[in-house]
Amino acid sequence: MIVSEADFERCIAELLAAPAMPRDAVLPSDSVMWRVHREAALFLGAGRALLLQLAHPWVAAGIAEQSRVFADPLGRFHRTFSIVYTMVFGTRAQAVAVARRLYRRHAAVDGVMPETVGPFAAGSRYRANDVDALRWVHATLVETAMMSYGLLCPPLGDAEREQYWREAMRFAGLFGIPHEAMPPDWTSFKVYAAEMMASETLTVGTAARDIAQRIFSGEATWIAPPRWFTALTAEMLPERLRLAFALPYGERERRSAARAKRFLPRAYALLPERLRTVGPYQEAMARIEGTTCPPFTRLLNRVWIGQPSMASPFEPRADRARSGTL
Repeated sequence: MIVSEADFERCIAELLAAPAMPRDAVLPSDSVMWRVHREAALFLGAGRALLLQLAHPWVAAGIAEQSRVFADPLGRFHRTFSIVYTMVFGTRAQAVAVARRLYRRHAAVDGVMPETVGPFAAGSRYRANDVDALRWVHATLVETAMMSYGLLCPPLGDAEREQYWREAMRFAGLFGIPHEAMPPDWTSFKVYAAEMMASETLTVGTAARDIAQRIFSGEATWIAPPRWFTALTAEMLPERLRLAFALPYGERERRSAARAKRFLPRAYALLPERLRTVGPYQEAMARIEGTTCPPFTRLLNRVWIGQPSMASPFEPRADRARSGTL
């Protein structure tokens, strides 16, 4: 099922149907999703989420053939995080604006498989706005966020995980994923994720393996990730995908991951909140409090999203002023 523009706009209309104040986001500031996604700790799962997405042959083909990921890796990082953080922490107008841009970008990704990978035959068509592909990308973000959060922060309880999933279902509407296409609860979601990871739908082909090698070797990003980060990424992956991506995970990597899991929580707990929480969250809190975005937050935003504010240059001038971008 392909998400048409009319389908996408119906999802957006459902999101906007709930009453909101002018400074409100899609989700309230006391939501579990805000509590989880404000933490810089989630960056620990970036490699895992990327590899799980690449394991879907359509995603790998789209990135390999139609993305500028290797020409501008830092820009790709910033665009991805800008979209996700604006959807979570931006105003409803900002979230919808980036969602519409993402939909148009996905609509342009329409090609044919260069080789047979898993159940997808060479010459068959792939489209980024397919519901199944979108649902998997959304799932990688959700499950990896929860896993990364639990590495450095107290894990969520059962009720909190259910609440997080209900909020994630609303978040999925910004991708154009209809509510009825989503697992109804956290337990069902975990079953879906486990079945996907065991299925041949996730098959690591030549394109996925090449992209992963270039990123984790540093060839594509100019600097290789630390050994402990690669080891932790390998540990967080299902074994069959870890082997398919040829990620090293011998005794040395196991010890490196174990050391990281012992050291990082202690070091993270000592950080001040303005370093533990991401810039877009801090900008959102300033917006809610009716204050100007502080200079340090604007600097953090440049690190996380490549620009001083979540505000889009296409927003009305008054909206940008409230966001502290003028």
